[in-house]
Amino acid sequence: MKWIIEASLYRFISFLNFLIIARALFSWFSRNYSNPIYKVLYQLTEPILSPIRSLLTKLGVGGMIDFSPILAILALDFVGRFIIRLLLNIF
Repeated sequence: MKWIIEASLYRFISFLNFLIIARALFSWFSRNYSNPIYKVLYQLTEPILSPIRSLLTKLGVGGMIDFSPILAILALDFVGRFIIRLLLNIF
């Protein structure tokens, strides 16, 4: 049972990481923000990236380069590993 939860969580985090990377790549190569693909990527990733971007702005980090996707991927990985370790201790 616990391997199902662990695998599901791992795949969900991998999917979110894929969406974040796709959004970053899309922003580099296409400036058509009315594209339906970009709109879906924006809607799915903005709730994750926005708080990180806000924190970076408050800390004075950023400018021309948006570091929020990198930090979001690292944070998702950390949170996923933390949750998996908690679940392993519970079951």
